[in-house]
Amino acid sequence: MKLTGLHPIKQGARSAFTLVELLLVLVILGILAAVVIPKFSGRTEQAKEQAARTQITTFRTALDAYEVDNGGYPRGRNGLQDLIVQPRDSQNWRGPYLQSDRIPTDPWGGEYIYECPGKHNPASYDLSSAGPPGANTPIANWTVDKR
Repeated sequence: MKLTGLHPIKQGARSAFTLVELLLVLVILGILAAVVIPKFSGRTEQAKEQAARTQITTFRTALDAYEVDNGGYPRGRNGLQDLIVQPRDSQNWRGPYLQSDRIPTDPWGGEYIYECPGKHNPASYDLSSAGPPGANTPIANWTVDKR
């Protein structure tokens, strides 16, 4: 039986990609990376900022529960620690008010900044994260003027 139109494969012949084909694939991958990576990197920072806002909301809930039980918010810069460990002067403490055994850090590894009474919220407290390194706008429980 003779098949027409088919060429027999020679023994020892190898099929491989040519240098031009490999370069073309690398160029296509480079173009895709140039388009996709900036979109994902911007989303990562946006996700971290949203995570910080969510954590501040979690602190707000815990601080409000503390305030209901104790008649006021924890005082001073280390007041967040009072959400986990009962202060000596607190008789009605029903904590811990956070599920963690330590105060969480912000998404960039920094500490949340707590002050009571607050400079921006004198009747309660100020709670903020410095935000991403190099940013001049904190993520906070008050409105930041972005002029």
